[in-house]
Amino acid sequence: METESEPYVRLSTLRQLHQVVTDLNTARSLADTLQTVADGVVAGLNYELACVNLVRPDGDLVVAAFAGSSAAEALITGRVGSRAAWERRLSMGIAWGDLRFIPHTEGWVLLDDDVPQWHTDGPAPRFEDEWHPHDRLYAPMYASGSGRELLGVISVDRPRNGRHPGPWGQEALQMYASQSAIAISNARLRSNMQRALVRLEREQQALRASEESFRQAFEYAPSGMAIAEMGGDQHGRLLRTNDALCRLLGRPASVMRRYSFADLVHPEDIGTLLRTSAEGGRAELRLARRDGTYVWVSLRNSVVADTADGPRFLLTHVEDIEERKRHELQLAHRASHDALTGLPNSAELRSRLSARLCERPADAPGAYGDGYGYGPVPGSGPGSGYEPYEHEHGFGFEPAGGAGPYDHHVHMVAPSGGEADDGTKGLAVLFCDLDGFKSINDRFGHHTGDAVLIEVARRLTTGVRDGDTVARLGGDEFVVLADGLGAADAADLAVRLRNAIIPPIRVDGRAVRVGASFGIGWAECGMSVEEVLNSADQRMYVEKRSRAKVQRRAG
Repeated sequence: METESEPYVRLSTLRQLHQVVTDLNTARSLADTLQTVADGVVAGLNYELACVNLVRPDGDLVVAAFAGSSAAEALITGRVGSRAAWERRLSMGIAWGDLRFIPHTEGWVLLDDDVPQWHTDGPAPRFEDEWHPHDRLYAPMYASGSGRELLGVISVDRPRNGRHPGPWGQEALQMYASQSAIAISNARLRSNMQRALVRLEREQQALRASEESFRQAFEYAPSGMAIAEMGGDQHGRLLRTNDALCRLLGRPASVMRRYSFADLVHPEDIGTLLRTSAEGGRAELRLARRDGTYVWVSLRNSVVADTADGPRFLLTHVEDIEERKRHELQLAHRASHDALTGLPNSAELRSRLSARLCERPADAPGAYGDGYGYGPVPGSGPGSGYEPYEHEHGFGFEPAGGAGPYDHHVHMVAPSGGEADDGTKGLAVLFCDLDGFKSINDRFGHHTGDAVLIEVARRLTTGVRDGDTVARLGGDEFVVLADGLGAADAADLAVRLRNAIIPPIRVDGRAVRVGASFGIGWAECGMSVEEVLNSADQRMYVEKRSRAKVQRRAG
């Protein structure tokens, strides 16, 4: 569109403007509308570059569309300029109606603000109205109405005729900005209406939902589906189950109608089921099969409701996750157990030992006296600050006015020392180190060494009680945790385990033999896990050295 005076506007120019405005009103979305605004400036208003800066909900302006240069578009599209910087620009320069023209003589002060912009290199103007590369021209877009809310700003650059727009060009750009504002407002309105219609349609579909409307999907779903009653005396009773759920649980549909999920859930998972919201919750739990076994499933609940009558029934999707749960348990087992022997590893051993200890020594104020709550706290009684209370082991004392962090913890204590049984029972920690294992590894190879470790682990596990822990620390070191033992009991256990290890071990037709040295430590509250293990480790080395001396004397 050439710069023209009003009486001589060509018909071709009006056709261009008509087509541009038509395109504005036929864009299908807000994004399409914004791009059409930028394209229309280039196609119909005689500018080579156009940028649409859209006001965001927070007030700043984002570059939402660009036309005329793919390089500039890639550079600034999506960048944000602050509202304060934009208001400064719109208050500067020369006012051409609503337009703002900032000549290059003033625009240099804006080079360092945060408004996204591009620069076009070129020669200085040769005459008064020639366009300078750093000239700026902005067309604000205001919403219709008395408030004149700013919707965005159109930035234009490089008029094709190389001159500042005349009166006709100025008015055309201003009119185009006004039409663009209307198109953007309409696009937003259509977008909001479409979202509202989508929400309304979804709500209507939910309200219209009935057994017949989803019968096919329900009956032939590849995973389990169930409809349960909501409210009343029969709340939770299964009204209908599909074939997939009946096959999963091994129960016919006629039998399933006698139950609710609460009747079928594993006793340990009933709390999980109860915590699952009836308003559309999710839970992973176990359901009982007809043969008495349990299967892990994922439950997802949806409420099919009526706005007038309230909830109608609960739609539950049941997915078989047995394989995934088995895999998760395998991963958890691998993380906490030794890959070679299958015994608990070092981390698991420390976790189990840590669970039995607290930082407060058994003889500290407020502890259980003798460690089990039978004896009084020294100085306890009226005015002492401690009050008696009853627990599973008898009576103990707690700080007056409320329980402390250890007041319901049974403290670990150790026998007094030596192998004489003084009646005290504690958690024995037996540290085992194999004798002669390195020579087997060096002589016969790691395959034989691994077989020896596996057999030693089996013999140790066989030699302890159910509930005791046998763990492998690494290499040829093992640890046994045995609770409720006295000093003599622990010594006897060490002898039995040593004797169980000594017999020859056959590997690939070859008999090899290892010995074992045991050190006995005791877990006591107030000790750290490392202190407990180090104590047993040191006693093991004491025993190893003493046995070596005996063997040398005997030799």
